[in-house]
Amino acid sequence: SSPHLVQVRERIRINGQPISREQFSKYFWLVYNRLEETKDPEHASMPAYFRFLTIMAFHVFLQEKVDLAVVEVGIGGAYDCTNIIRAPVVCGVSSLGIDHTSILGDTMEKIAWQKGGIFKPSVPAFTVVQPKRPLEVLRDRAQERECPLYLCPDLDAFEGDHQELELGLAGAHQRSNAALALQLARTWLQRRGWQGLGELKEVLPGTELAGRPVLLAPTFRPTDAMIQGLRDTEWLGRTQVLPRGPVTWYLDGAHTTSSIQACIHWFRQAALNQDKPHDGSEVRVLLFNATGDRDTAALLKLLVPCHFDYAVFCPNFTQMPMASNPDQQNFNVTLENALTRCLENQRTWTRLLEEKEGQDPWLPTPLQAGELLQPAPTRGTLLLVPPAPRPLNSPALVFPCLAQALWWVAQGRDPQLAAPTTVGAHPHPAASSGAVLLREAAAVRVLVTGSLHLVGGVLRLLDPALSQ
Repeated sequence: SSPHLVQVRERIRINGQPISREQFSKYFWLVYNRLEETKDPEHASMPAYFRFLTIMAFHVFLQEKVDLAVVEVGIGGAYDCTNIIRAPVVCGVSSLGIDHTSILGDTMEKIAWQKGGIFKPSVPAFTVVQPKRPLEVLRDRAQERECPLYLCPDLDAFEGDHQELELGLAGAHQRSNAALALQLARTWLQRRGWQGLGELKEVLPGTELAGRPVLLAPTFRPTDAMIQGLRDTEWLGRTQVLPRGPVTWYLDGAHTTSSIQACIHWFRQAALNQDKPHDGSEVRVLLFNATGDRDTAALLKLLVPCHFDYAVFCPNFTQMPMASNPDQQNFNVTLENALTRCLENQRTWTRLLEEKEGQDPWLPTPLQAGELLQPAPTRGTLLLVPPAPRPLNSPALVFPCLAQALWWVAQGRDPQLAAPTTVGAHPHPAASSGAVLLREAAAVRVLVTGSLHLVGGVLRLLDPALSQ
C-alpha cells in the first residue's frame, strides 16, 4: 500500500503487520545489490523510489511464502508498475475521484480508462457505484480486455433481518469500500474451494443487464470471520479520532474534492457527537496542507462552511531541521517551495472567508518564502501571518514545521506533545490572542486533512510509539 504514514515499513505488511526493521534491512540490500549487479551498463540507473519498493514487496512476499498478496496500485493502473501481475485472482476498482490529473487526465472518464488498465482476461473484476459515463468506460475497458466486470450491491444488501454490519472505519464512503472488500474476499475463498457464497453469472455478450451498464454481483451471507473483519478493521489516518483531554484531533488524509466532502460529513458527525462544553467555549482549528497538482482552492472552499476559528497551514515536515526524520522526508520538495505553497493556501483561505462574509476581498501582499527563512533573532518561532493592518486577529497562520504548528494549537494541553526545539513567542496579535483562546477553551477540535503525508507527520508527533 502507499503512501506510508510514519515509517516506510508500513507499505509491506504480512498478516497485517509491517515487516520488521531486520526484515526490511535484509530484503532492501538483497534487492538493491542484485539490481546494482545486473543493471544495464549503458543506462546505469536504479529504479525510482516507488518502483524499487514494488520490486522489493514482491520479493518479500515470495521469500516469505505468503498465501495471498493484496496489492494496491500506486497511481492510475494502466501504466503503474504494480500492473505486471498477469493473472491475479481478482481485481477491484473503488470510487473514482479527480486526482493526479497531470498523469491520469483531467476528467473522470480519462481516469476510469486508466483504472480499467488493471483488468485481465478471464479474471473477475468488481467496482462500486460510479457516475454513469465513467462506469461505461470501465465496462468498455473490461469488454476490450475480455474481463468479466461486476457491480457491487450496496452493503445494506448483505444485512439480514438481524444482522447489521458494523464497520471499524467511520464514514459513509467506507460502506462502499466494505462492499467491494466482501466481493474480493468471496472470490478468493471460492478459488480455495469454499461453498455457499453465491455464484457469479458468466458475463456473455448480449447478457441482459436490467438497465445497468454492468452486471450486478449476487449478494451472499457474510461469514462470521467477514463480519468480525469489517468490525475490527483499523486504518490509521482515515477518519481517526484522538481525544486528548480538552484537545481532540480528527485525522483524515482526504485530498480530493470527493474525499474532502466525505471527510467533512464525518467530521461534522464526529464533532457533534462529542459532549458540548458546559460553558460553550469551543475552538475549531483546521490544520491543512496539500501536495502535488491538487486544486487546493477547491478543497479549501469545501472546508469554509465548517466555521473554523483558525486555519493553520504547514508543510509536511515534522521538525526543523528536516533531516531529523528521513522516513518522512521528500527530497523532491524544498522547504522554500513547501512554504510558498502554504502561503498561497493562507491567501486563498483569507479570500474565501472575506467573500463568504460579503466584504471586499482583502488580499495581503504575497510573502516570499525565501526571505522568511533568513535567521532573525527577533522572530523567535517562525510564524507567518498576513502583514496587513487588518484583521488584527487573523484566522490564517503558517508555521514552517508540524512540531511548531501542533505546539501552538495545543498550547501545552496535549501531554504527548513536547515543546519544539525552536522557542520564542511571536508578537503578532494573531498568535497571542489565538493562544489565549486555545488555552482557555473548554474544548479544542482540530481537523487535520488535505494530505496523507501531513496526517502521517501529525501521527508521528502525537503517538511516538508508531515510530518504534
